[in-house]
Amino acid sequence: MRNAFGLMCACVVSAAVIAAVWFWTSSPRADIAAPQTVDARKAEPLPVAAAKPAAPREDVEFTAALSAPAPAKPAAPVPQKSSCANADALGVSRVVVIDTTGGPGFGFQQFKQLDFLTDKEVVLTFDDGPWPTTPSVLKALAEECTKATFFPVGKHSTYHPEILKQVAAAGHTVGAHTWSHAHLDSKKLTEAQVKEEIEKGFSAIKLALGAAPAPFFRFPGLQHTQASIEYLGSRNIAMFSTDVDSFDFKAKDAAQIVNTVMTKLDKQGKGIILMHDLQKHTAAALPTLLRRLKAGGYKMVHMKSKVQLETLAEYDATLVKDMKLPAVASRPVSSVVQTLAE
Repeated sequence: MRNAFGLMCACVVSAAVIAAVWFWTSSPRADIAAPQTVDARKAEPLPVAAAKPAAPREDVEFTAALSAPAPAKPAAPVPQKSSCANADALGVSRVVVIDTTGGPGFGFQQFKQLDFLTDKEVVLTFDDGPWPTTPSVLKALAEECTKATFFPVGKHSTYHPEILKQVAAAGHTVGAHTWSHAHLDSKKLTEAQVKEEIEKGFSAIKLALGAAPAPFFRFPGLQHTQASIEYLGSRNIAMFSTDVDSFDFKAKDAAQIVNTVMTKLDKQGKGIILMHDLQKHTAAALPTLLRRLKAGGYKMVHMKSKVQLETLAEYDATLVKDMKLPAVASRPVSSVVQTLAE
């Protein structure tokens, strides 16, 4: 009897011990700290074994990229197609934006303050258009995927507005070269006439383009007066002279133009080149000249304006009145003139 009672007590004690052990191991322990919220701004990043950084995705919004799972491997780069069909084109190496405030001057033949071109850099400029020869100039530039700055004459712009539109549509910069190509240093011109030559020229170009031109101006014959310089400065219009004059209007053929430009350029090492897009020899010379520039290691710089010029309303109105334009809305040539037979 006592043996049975002793055996029962031993069983009860054993069960109690087992229960105590189970309770101790399964319950929270006072000597173990509770989990803490980690401040991600202060936490040190944990090393991730064998993980590779995801390639940046420029086509994804930043907020979306945060929530999207990172790819296991960096995304393969997508090859970019060049918009230029000519793999060996001269192209454009640098685009500069000009702040024309105060009327800065460019071209060391007359303005020596701003030297922004580095060695072997050139700027192409064309005066006196638009003209029926201008499309040939545009074609040569397009084949070399390069850009230039054009200084058209106001009157010529009214003769050939569709050609001037082609210049702008091709991405070239369009400034102005007066209304009638008058030399502004002439003693025959009054101060009011000088102002009219400048402003009416810009207004004519705006009318032809249907948009404001750049505040870029070149003096006909590179002739200016202090008063004309001050006026352009008051209108925040940049003035352009040249570093390399092609004298294409005097050249006997295209070869002479190419030789003149390259000889001067090789001597100076860089510069703003002055040409005329209404000269037939210039249009013929341009393809060869552009290839010579490329072969010589020269690089093209394209000049753009920070803002476009706001023409003066009085000259806009005067131009429309003087040209006796019809009051009706303009119509495309094809809707006015139709060919019946060829």
